[in-house]
Amino acid sequence: MKSSLKSNVDVKRQNRIQTLRCIFANKRVSQTELSAKLALSWPTILTNVKELLEMGLIQEVGQYKSTGGRKAKAYAPIVDARLAVGLDLTANHISVVLVNLAGEVVHYKRLKKPFVLNEEYLKDLGILVDQFIQDHCNSQQVLGVGISLPGIVDNQAKILLHSHVLNLKDVPLSEFSRYINYSCSFINDANAGGLAEVYGRDSSENLVYLSLSNSVGGAILNDGTLYTGNHLRAGEFGHMTLVPDGKLCYCGKKGCLDAYCSARVLADQTDGNLGAFFAGVNEKNPVLQQAWEEYLDNLAVAVNNLHMIFDCNVIVGGYVGTFLEEYGQSLSKRLESRNTFNADSSYLKYCKYRLEASAVGAALTQIERFLVSI
Repeated sequence: MKSSLKSNVDVKRQNRIQTLRCIFANKRVSQTELSAKLALSWPTILTNVKELLEMGLIQEVGQYKSTGGRKAKAYAPIVDARLAVGLDLTANHISVVLVNLAGEVVHYKRLKKPFVLNEEYLKDLGILVDQFIQDHCNSQQVLGVGISLPGIVDNQAKILLHSHVLNLKDVPLSEFSRYINYSCSFINDANAGGLAEVYGRDSSENLVYLSLSNSVGGAILNDGTLYTGNHLRAGEFGHMTLVPDGKLCYCGKKGCLDAYCSARVLADQTDGNLGAFFAGVNEKNPVLQQAWEEYLDNLAVAVNNLHMIFDCNVIVGGYVGTFLEEYGQSLSKRLESRNTFNADSSYLKYCKYRLEASAVGAALTQIERFLVSI
């Protein structure tokens, strides 16, 4: 009997969560539409809507035009009913974002601060979070803080196992949150970027996310679920061998994709300024144009390989990904020529987050925890 009661409660909760997600996805929707979209009975939708209204997560926003009977009420999400903070820690910068329940960035800040695992740095993190929240929202709205780290994050053991970028190994995750006065969650930076990109998409979609930032990483999403592998290393695309015995990678091996397709490959040619690199390409600087063509040749091999392995859409993001839609049109032609089965590159997708995708994804881990708990 107890098992049956628990199962019934779980079903009701899942239906309520589904209803809320559908309202978020559709922006403005009626109960009739919710019933049709979710294949749930009218009484179930009626109950779910009433409960979500009482929770302060949705609101009535007028009525639809009459089709002969009573006018249907329209409902919309209250996107700022709860908020989450995301932190992205890199070797040289800290990014902090405030994200609402719709996954939208409300505010963000990026500051230059070299990473050092010491008391001063960790205290500054706590101060940064407190001040950011004080400046932009009511602390009562904040669900928690998600922290994105460039390394292998073991949430079960609560340890950062390894980070080449930060030069760390076997560091308790609690170190990073020691001075943060909110509930914290942790995630690998590329996985966070991938989660940000798929947020709000069809949850059954298979996707691969390739992050082209100062290091190259990625995420694999199977039926909307993050695949981390047997040793939490899935998606370490930056360390696939692109050129045997090629350029030296920061990991110490030769020929890794990272050595050919990180953002640094381009930015180093304009004193570390990636924007200046693309401005030079736009101005038809021959040296920078040649470097960009070589970069695209290498990127095409990597993206084609990912598509051949996973047979699904590939989203390209990270620092370089934000410039691809404008400057990388020829990437599609390169992919078409490499496609074994047909001259198709429609699987290539450009990132939707042009700013701080990893910080956003980290914040979304807190939002997702909340959504599945209502």
